[in-house]
Order: sequence, then structure tokens, then C-alpha cells
Amino acid sequence: MSTLPFILGLLGALVAGVLMAVAWLYFHQERSLFEAEPLPPDHRFSMLAADVEEVSVPVPGATLSALHLKQAQPRGLVFYLHGNAGNLERWFVNADFYRQAGWDLFMIDYRGYGKSSGRIRSEAELRADVRAAWDFIAPRYGDAPRVIYGRSLGTGLATGLAAEVQPALTILVSPYLSMQAVTDLHFPYVPRRVLRYPLRSDRDLPRIEGPVLLLHGTLDTLIPPSHSESLLPLARRGELALIEGAAHNDLQEHEPYLSMLRAALDSASRPQHQP
Repeated sequence: MSTLPFILGLLGALVAGVLMAVAWLYFHQERSLFEAEPLPPDHRFSMLAADVEEVSVPVPGATLSALHLKQAQPRGLVFYLHGNAGNLERWFVNADFYRQAGWDLFMIDYRGYGKSSGRIRSEAELRADVRAAWDFIAPRYGDAPRVIYGRSLGTGLATGLAAEVQPALTILVSPYLSMQAVTDLHFPYVPRRVLRYPLRSDRDLPRIEGPVLLLHGTLDTLIPPSHSESLLPLARRGELALIEGAAHNDLQEHEPYLSMLRAALDSASRPQHQP
């Protein structure tokens, strides 16, 4: 008896399985890209204080949870876009650094993170949420300098926002060329057309007119420092600091990182006519 029908059937089953897997990745990739940790609506953040208030930012179909470190006479505002996992309980933990530096800090949780309602459905909607949060808080600072800070996942969003609003300074910590480049590194078998969140930092960075500081750990294996090294030539006014011995999640534990960040904020707070 010929084995050809069996072989053809097996190949057909394999192709069908691959197509089903690709379809699942296309429609459900948010589950792997965004590792949100929701919080109950009545959760009380542990870092609330006299100068830290909880804020709600309305966006179409949802409400974003935010925390605002608001000081009496701040130098300016740091608008912080965090990474892909956790929520504000995990990320809003270094308020003392910004107090000592003299800067206010505003940080949001994306849809589905922490106490933010809704769920992330597209890159366009995610970017629109980030812009809505910026428009909510940035005008309150008048002519004071405003800094956009992105970390890991947030660097792609920060780069796009900075290209639109042109802040005094853009800080990108553990940035990536694009989400496609990260996917190619860790999941090279995933077809390019599947990815619905390209997050093209390499496309947006050249449109930023002001200074850009890139900070990257030399031991980062999730997003290797080669991404920052490739982004640097794309920046009009870029500076790169590689933090020796730092990985992806522990940069804040290294003094050279804190020193570079402090120096960059000090420079951004000076009047632009000063050297």
C-alpha cells in the first residue's frame, strides 16, 4: 500500500498546526508582550505620602492609574514610562532619588496594569494613551523643563512621544531598536508579519531634536547593549553610557547609572543659554 497519502496527510497536519500557532500569536501576543499585574480598585499604594498623590487619567474606554510626586518648588517634571511587567507598586520605588534631585515624577500604569482599567489592544491605542497622559500633566509645568524617561518596553513609547512633543531631555534606559529586532533575537522562528507592536525606536529617534541619553547594562541579555550602540548614531544629540556589570533589571543598583542620571537632570534644569 502506498505511503504517499499518509505523508501528504502528515504534512497537511503540520502546516495546519503551524498556521494555527501563527494565528494564535497574531491575535494573542499581548499575553507574552505585556506582563501586567492587576490590582484591586481599592488598593492603597504603599508609597503614597504627603508629596505623592494618586491620579486618574481618563482615556477613551478606560482610566489610567498614575502616581505623581509633587514637590513645592520642582526643577521640572520627569514623565516616566515603565517596563512590560508588574505595576506602579514595583516601579514607583525610587522617589527619594527624584526628591533629592529636585524633580517631580509622574508615572502611569498602562491599560490592565495595576489599577488601570481596560486592556491593551493595539500599538496605536497604547501610544494614544501615553500622549493623553502627557497632555494631562505636562501643561501644568508651564515653561519648566520636562523630561521623558522610558525604560525597557517603555523606551519605544518614550521615543515616539519625544519625537512628537520635543522635551528638554529624553532618557532611554535599556532601549531597543524595535520590538521586531528583540523578537528576531529571542524568537527567530516567528514570522515578521505576525508582530502587531513593532515599536520602531529606530524610526522615531532621528526626529528628536533635543538631547538623548541612552543607558544600558553591559550584562543585559534580554535587550543587549548592541541595541543602544546601534541607536546612538541615529540621535541628533545622543550620548551613550554603558554601565559595567549591570544587567536588565538592576541598573538602579549601580552608582554610575545614578550619577549619569543625576548629571543629565542637572543639565536639563539649566537655562538653555548656559553651556
